Amino acid sequence: QVQLVESGGGLVQAGASLRLSCAASGRTFSSYAMGWFRQAPGKEREVVAAIDWNGGRTYYQDSVKGRFAISRDNGKNTLYLQMNSLKREDTAVYYCAADPIYGTVVAGRSNYWGQGTQVTVSS
Repeated sequence: QVQLVESGGGLVQAGASLRLSCAASGRTFSSYAMGWFRQAPGKEREVVAAIDWNGGRTYYQDSVKGRFAISRDNGKNTLYLQMNSLKREDTAVYYCAADPIYGTVVAGRSNYWGQGTQVTVSS
């Protein structure tokens, strides 16, 4: 089992940048594929980006390609999401997630979830 705690959310203006972090504890962090998901009001939760156990493979939702970057530091048990050129439509609660299988995360599912961090982008 792994415990996940997100941080770094906040209120920013359109065009600004934010970096989300997800601190993991419990079983070996590097055993897991990781992902960032988000859920906007009235919408279903969706996968934003995913990364395999060593960063060799990454996946991005089309709407964030070229703006967001997912990375991980297995030595620090931490997952990151660098978000640049933020848009109002990026406003959502962002969740960190972990699963043993990379394809599961890319498909939008995961075994373990954090509590989420709010990102609000104003125009």
